[in-house]
Amino acid sequence: MNSNANLVEIFYLADEFCKEFYQVMEGHLLEQNNSKKRRKRKFKLNDAEVITIMIAFHLGGFRNLKFFYVNYVKKHLTEYFPETVSYNRFVELQQKALLPLAMFLKLSRLGQSTGISFVDSTPIRVCRNKRIFNHKVFDGIAQRGKSTMGYFFGFKLDIIINDKGEIIEFVITPGNIDDREPLKDANFIKKIYGKLFADKGYVSKPLFEELFFNGIQLITGIRNNMKNQLMNMSDKIMLRKRSVIETVNDELKNICQVEHSRHRGIVNFMTNMISGLIAYSFLPKKPSIKYEREESNGQLSLI
Repeated sequence: MNSNANLVEIFYLADEFCKEFYQVMEGHLLEQNNSKKRRKRKFKLNDAEVITIMIAFHLGGFRNLKFFYVNYVKKHLTEYFPETVSYNRFVELQQKALLPLAMFLKLSRLGQSTGISFVDSTPIRVCRNKRIFNHKVFDGIAQRGKSTMGYFFGFKLDIIINDKGEIIEFVITPGNIDDREPLKDANFIKKIYGKLFADKGYVSKPLFEELFFNGIQLITGIRNNMKNQLMNMSDKIMLRKRSVIETVNDELKNICQVEHSRHRGIVNFMTNMISGLIAYSFLPKKPSIKYEREESNGQLSLI
């Protein structure tokens, strides 16, 4: 963490969200049989504290959650977490907090579309290629895929960002799913409008027409075997700046650590992924594009 002030801010936001979340959840829970008495024991670490610790881990530059919790949280953050539990118990509480953690990301930490968006996918490897046949944790779930860096075994993280570098929407798919498939899902693009910039892997006439009818103009580069097409200078400039989303993917992996090969279960994988995406939203400076629109012709010019 950059400072303890950030830790307090994260806990405050997570705690306020969890209070509101469980208040809404109570109104939708089915009534339990009163004849069976259930023991309601208060946990030493509530969901907001667990969420805060997970986000702090992804922002702290640590590479091992157990080392971070045992040697940092339990020794140096006792002022903020006076009642800590064992690491094994923390892993159980981490799994319990998956639902509020996911809702915190979806409802509170995603950005809004500005009319200029970028889409890309990045591989999330769950093991090295030489260990694929011995890998059991994601057997039947993860799949082999191919990226610009070669073949891999795992998943794909598809994200859409705005020109400010904020993640607008995301989806996790098996590694063998085509990059264009998520854009056919109405839930994935429901927050998007205006122009959507992508690489050559998203070239598809049916996809372009489908998105166009939904108010989205898909702008991609052309492949070597395609004829050159006329394009507005502003669109051409923005297409050249599409690398900003690759920078976001790089920060997600190398700073927020959404990818590693030490998962013991699918729930831990999802918890790690979502915590990393939330941690990215708390980064003070994100990759972005600065531009201004000229009133006379509506063209964009980079600053």
